[in-house]
Amino acid sequence: MLLVSNSLYSQSKFNQFLKPSDTLNKSRRNTVFITEASLATITLIGLNQLWYADYPRSNFKVLNDSEEWLQMDKMGHMFSSYQLGRLGSNTLKWAGVSKKDQLIYGSTLGFGFLTAVEVLDGFSEEWGFSWSDIAANTLGSGLHIGQELLWDEQRLVLKYSFHQTEFAKQRPNKLGSGITEEFLKDYNGQTYWLSANINSFLKTETIPNWLNLAFGYGADGMLTGEANDPLFLNQNRKRQYYLSLDIDLSRIETNSHFLKTLFDVFNVIKIPFPTIEMNDDGRVKWHYIYF
Repeated sequence: MLLVSNSLYSQSKFNQFLKPSDTLNKSRRNTVFITEASLATITLIGLNQLWYADYPRSNFKVLNDSEEWLQMDKMGHMFSSYQLGRLGSNTLKWAGVSKKDQLIYGSTLGFGFLTAVEVLDGFSEEWGFSWSDIAANTLGSGLHIGQELLWDEQRLVLKYSFHQTEFAKQRPNKLGSGITEEFLKDYNGQTYWLSANINSFLKTETIPNWLNLAFGYGADGMLTGEANDPLFLNQNRKRQYYLSLDIDLSRIETNSHFLKTLFDVFNVIKIPFPTIEMNDDGRVKWHYIYF
């Protein structure tokens, strides 16, 4: 009984810790700022030493890569900027920071961090500073901020899903070797989703509050970023569009702040559902379960 009592007490304390503060909690706010600044600094230093150090440095240069990878890399920038902004805003909400400051200092977290990475790209011979990447970062942060200003909630959520493809085996140095690298590098297996909460728009009691309609974008047949690469002339590159259902985990009702936090973390992933696919040559394909 003592063990059970202590366990319940610990769970209660942890649940209380995860509960967002009703008023400004300076200790929490300072913890958030210090943690985010430290992680961002460590990540940028790590990228500079472990990633960019493997490639020659150059004078700052601008690269126009807007046509590469059928814009899948831009979707990645938009998704990352949105999700980092959502994380920044939610952590400040947990600290009891005002709504205005959540948007100013939290929702712009993704844009600021990814812009710093873009500057590092600009000084690398392998890459370059990309204005189209900056535009995608802006759209991602803008999607989060715009919805908070318009609706005071996120009715449209950017999500991600991934499946392994045959293309990574053909170019493992570029598309990744093993699922951990392919998850980040193989654009052929990535799908980015705009998941729309149905009940937020229809305002009906007949549809569960957590049920979403999801619109996906992906691409296939890409061994290189450029369609006319002389080393890979036989690429069958195509865009793919998806329609599916999804679950907004953040709208599942629970009194547990631990579960709310857990649901919020995993809400970046599109839940597998039956899916209709249409590619840009007009062909339609049915997936019993798509991920």
